Amino acid sequence: MMIPACRLADLPRGEAFRLDIDPPVSVFHTDDGEVFAIDDTCTHQDASLADGWLEGCEVECPLHASKFDLRTGAVDAPPARLPVRTHEVVVEDGMIYVRVSTEAPNLPPCVASRLAGGPA
Repeated sequence: MMIPACRLADLPRGEAFRLDIDPPVSVFHTDDGEVFAIDDTCTHQDASLADGWLEGCEVECPLHASKFDLRTGAVDAPPARLPVRTHEVVVEDGMIYVRVSTEAPNLPPCVASRLAGGPA
C-alpha cells in the first residue's frame, strides 16, 4: 500500500518530514534532490530521526549522534547497533508516496514495549 506523505514542493532540500504512522516513518529530501524514507525512530533510544541532521545520504540522530545511511538503513556510527528499515519512495505528479516495508522494525526496547501494549 502506498501512503501519501507530502508534496515534493513542500519538502525543501535538506529537510525531513515525519509521517505519523505506527511506527513513524521519516521522508528525507537530500541536498542532491534524492528522496528517501526510513523508520523515524533511532534503534538505540526513542529519538526522532526527522529531528536529526542530514548530511549527504546520512542522518545523525539528535540524541546520541548515531548515524544511519538513508539508502540502506545501515548504522554508520554508534551507539546504535541495529539498522533502521528503509521504505520504497515514489514521486508521482509532484506527490511523495511511501510503500512501508513489511519487514519487522528494529525499535529500541522502550518503544517496542509501548507498541506491544506493555509499560512505557
